[in-house]
Amino acid sequence: MLIRNGLRAAIPAMVLGALLAGCSAATTTDGPGDDVPYVAPEKAEAAAKAAVSSAEATPAPTVEPPIQAATGPVRVRDAFAGLQATYQDGCKPGDGNCAYFLGRVADELDGLDKAMKADSKGPGHFPEPIAWIGDLRSALKGDTSTGNLEKHRTLLLGTRDKINTWMQGHPEDYR
Repeated sequence: MLIRNGLRAAIPAMVLGALLAGCSAATTTDGPGDDVPYVAPEKAEAAAKAAVSSAEATPAPTVEPPIQAATGPVRVRDAFAGLQATYQDGCKPGDGNCAYFLGRVADELDGLDKAMKADSKGPGHFPEPIAWIGDLRSALKGDTSTGNLEKHRTLLLGTRDKINTWMQGHPEDYR
């Protein structure tokens, strides 16, 4: 009788254990998407069609334009950052990097000059840097060949350094 009562109590527990084991085996999450419940193909197709028709009825969201259009003038802050980046590079006279380096400094100064002249504060806000770049431009006489940049290396790098010092005194223009 005791065994019979014990067996009666054990059977429901064994059945419940088997059911739970079957449920956990059917819902493994071994990989991505394995935990997604089963949906009949016809229901999935109907849901997909409803989503497409809903998307077609909903207008596309408007996207905010960038603060500065790619074709607009470069901001002084961005042009100055490019000039400052030249401090991470350099060259010794005659090495292979000088053509790139000196050309880059000249290009960055030219870009900064254009940005200062196009700035909303007006070119009168940047009189010294614009004048220094003008002096450099006069000395180069339009010749930005490596030989001419090398010839005016001291003036080129000196102009960059003077502008850097001037801008450091005017943080509102580049921060």
